[in-house]
Parts: sequence; structure tokens; C-alpha cells
Amino acid sequence: MVKDAWSLGAKAWKEIENFKGENLSFVDTESCPSSVTINGKKSELGLEADEVMVLPCGLEVGSSITVIGIPENAHKEYLPELVARGNGDGSVMVSQFMVELQGLKAVDGEDPPKILHFNPRLKGDWSKKPVIEVNTCYRMQWGKSMRCDGVSSKGDDDAVDGFNKCEKWERSDTSDLRESKTTSWLSRFIGRAKKPEVTWPFPFVEGKLFVLTLQAGMEGYHIYVGGRHITSFPYRPGFILEDATGLAIKGNVNMHSAYATSLPKSHPSFSVQNVLEMSEKWTSPPLPHAPVHLFIGILSATNHFAERMAIRKTWMQYPDIKSSYVVARFFVALGSRKEVNVLLKKEADYFGDIVILPFIDHYELVVLKTIAICEYGIHNVTAAYIMKCDDDNFVRLDVVLREINRIARKKSLYIGNLNLMHRPLRSGKWAVTYEEWPEEIYPPYANGPGYIISNDIASFIVSKHANQSLRIFKMEDVSMGMWVEEFNASTRVQYSHSWKFCQYGCIENYYTAHYQSPRQMMCLWDKLSRGQAQCCNFR
Repeated sequence: MVKDAWSLGAKAWKEIENFKGENLSFVDTESCPSSVTINGKKSELGLEADEVMVLPCGLEVGSSITVIGIPENAHKEYLPELVARGNGDGSVMVSQFMVELQGLKAVDGEDPPKILHFNPRLKGDWSKKPVIEVNTCYRMQWGKSMRCDGVSSKGDDDAVDGFNKCEKWERSDTSDLRESKTTSWLSRFIGRAKKPEVTWPFPFVEGKLFVLTLQAGMEGYHIYVGGRHITSFPYRPGFILEDATGLAIKGNVNMHSAYATSLPKSHPSFSVQNVLEMSEKWTSPPLPHAPVHLFIGILSATNHFAERMAIRKTWMQYPDIKSSYVVARFFVALGSRKEVNVLLKKEADYFGDIVILPFIDHYELVVLKTIAICEYGIHNVTAAYIMKCDDDNFVRLDVVLREINRIARKKSLYIGNLNLMHRPLRSGKWAVTYEEWPEEIYPPYANGPGYIISNDIASFIVSKHANQSLRIFKMEDVSMGMWVEEFNASTRVQYSHSWKFCQYGCIENYYTAHYQSPRQMMCLWDKLSRGQAQCCNFR
């Protein structure tokens, strides 16, 4: 994989060097149709399996998508874990499908972000009753799911645009206990008018046509089936309408057609001029000749122009960075699109804060970026400490420096949100084989979004990599834990854990906040300027 990525990267770099044109308007004037239609002409049953309907400029408030299809009849599946628990012969009947709004895939080998995941399970799951699950997934990390099981969420304080998150449907195992029989008869006796309540069945039936409509509201998504409201799902931080550039429909369903209407006429992210603010105040100073206290390597993807610009305008404006006491650089591998690589090179030349790695980006090669960060921190800037973080991570640099200095000097340090006794997954999509990881548990490791190591640990990693004796594992954060553990066998390492290096989102008085959109970055910076280390949990 490394050889292929390196070979393709050399070809991509040659294309960048040979690019002579100055006009990059083909990126900025992307066509933004007001509607998109896809129908069943490609196959007798409808859309092809796992086909994605492209929404060139994403969605906006008021956009609507209508999907027409027929759920397939349930089929039998075998689950060995049920047998292990003593639940029958392990066979279950399954009929489910997924409707997903997806973002752009930034790295090969990594699934595109699921901005909305709508999953009706006609035969249920562990509950054995029909259920609808709604969720989001970013960089292969699922959020907290919202489950609708036929019980109305009416009365909740967190309605979405005034709609219930979950509507009621007929269930054979429950009765509405909100009003007792005595109260009901008393209300009739005193003549109080009672509004009749209509209860509908579960909206999806095997072999029966459905018409599903998804609408983008002010506060969230609203989903209707057959004209009846079924569920509403609030927008989540880090997932924006403009990024929903694909509709995927998969699972046990035969699709007839899909229609997207009231789409935006332009997409600001497609215009680099609207994202990259070419001003000298956002450029980085040259590398200092003297050693630095902290070097921060920020992992980024080729097309994450907005994320990098948000960091430049927020936490990279800390005085410690402007004075070169701390140095920060983005580490970006090349992508598959020539025009995006060209724009990346222009961005790097202007701002002076991007290290372009000469291979094609791939999820399982992120670990090579981490090694590159260590090499840069040792050979290019001679840093006392090295921090690795992601481009959706907001760093409160002042408190991070305070945390480093709180621990006694001249110690080997490994600081972050540490995981202990974690076991590899041996089954499922993200399974780790025994060949890849023969041990039963992982070494202690800090979560990937943000952690810090001392200079001696980074030097050890660089030296081992140079003589080709460094063991490399596809999970970048576990690899770092493995390397630190090996170093710790000969030199004592001070492990320091804090939940405030947030793995999921943001908490009060955070050190780093993860999954932050560019807009949230600006909000966090504004709050810090007013002395408030508070989160911005909005969209």
C-alpha cells in the first residue's frame, strides 16, 4: 500500500509541477443545479446497489429530497453471538435499509462522513419490535443514536422546529398510560370535549411502496412517509447542510426513484477565494534558528481549505505561535484530484504553514503522517515537546503549555486522553486480524485527536524508523502508544491523563475540543477572547 501511495504521489507531484495555468475557475464555478433526479432506468428494480445521487452543492434550509421504493421481504441471518448467549439457534429475520446524506470522502480507505443516517429496521433489532434509528458518523466515529420505537416524544423540551423528535405508531406490547381509564371516563362524564387521537401503523411494510420525504429545516431534518411526519433529527455540531453532497440508499430495499429539489444555487466551499483569506496577517513566520518549546503537527486532508483557514484565524493567533516560542504546521498528503492538489500547493506557498507529504492520502497510512511530524519536530525545529492534533481540533494553547510545564522538567512525557486495557475488535467492518495485532489488548495510548510527547520519545521513533526497525500499525494512536511503551522499557516515561483532551466534542474548561467545524472554531476563539472557556454546541 505504501509503495502504491508513494508511486501515485510522485505522479501527482509531477502534475503539480507541470501545471502552467493561472486560471483555476473550473473549481470555483461548479455547476449548482436547483434540482437533481435519478430514476430506475439503470436496472429493472430501480437504483443500483449502493449508488450515490450526487448533490453538487449540498443542501440548504428549505431543500427537500423525496425517495420512492419498496422494502424487501425479510431474510434469515445467522448470528453466532446469540447462540453463545443461549438464545435459540442464532437465526433472526432481518429487513432493514439506510438512507444517508454523505459528505465528501477526504481520505482513501475512510468512509465518507454520514451527515444523516436514517435506518428503519422493519423486524427490529435487540428490541424485536420495529424501530427507526437516526445518527451521524464522522471519520468512522459514530455519534449517539436517536431511536424511535413507536412512543411519542411529545412533551420533550428539545423539539426540532416545533416537531416531535419521534412520533407515535401502533405497538402491540404497550398502551398509552398518560391518561387512566378513570380519568378518561370522568372527562366524558363532565362533558369535556376530547379530541380523538389517530394512531398510525409503522410507516414501512415489506413489499409495500413508500414515499419518503426529507426536508431541511432551521433546526434539523424532518422526515415524512406518505405525507405523515415520522421523526425530526436536530443538526449536530460538525455536520453542515452544505457538506451533504451525496445521497446513498442501501440495504434491503428496491429503489424506484429519488428527487432533490430547492437546492442551493452556489456552494461557498467550492470557491477557494471565499475560503482562503489571502492576507499577510494569517501567514506564518519563517522557522526560527533557535530551538522551540513546542511543535504542533496538524493532520489535514487535501480539500480541507476551510478547516485550515479557521485554525489560522483562531488558535494559531496565540502570541506564543506568533513569537515562534511554539511552531505549528499542517501535514497534508496529496489527493487524487489534480486541481485540488494545485490549489493546495498555491495555499502552501502563500501561507508557509503546510508540509506536503509526497504520497496519496489513505486512511491506513495516517501513521506515516505522525512519523513525519516527529521527524519535522526533531530535524527542522528541534522542539522540546511535540504535539499531534487533527484539523477539527481546537487547541487552547495557553492551558496546554501550562499542563506541560506543570509536570516536572527533564522527564520523558506522554500526555493526552489515555486509554487503558482496550481490546482490538476481531469482527465487523473495522476488525483487526491476529496477523495485524496478535496481542489481546492494546498498550496504553492517547486518543488520536490530540496528544503530546517529549523530544526523546520522538527521537527514538525517528531513529527506529530510519533503520527500518519501527513496528508500524494501521491505527495511528495505538502505534504511538506501542512506541512509547517500547521506549518506556529502557527509559521511564511519565504518563499523564486528562479528559480535557476531548475525544468527542467539547467539555467546559477543555484543553482541546474535537469535531469542531470552522464556524465553531471562530465561536470558541471569540469566547476565549472574552475570557470564557465554553463550548459552542450549535450548528
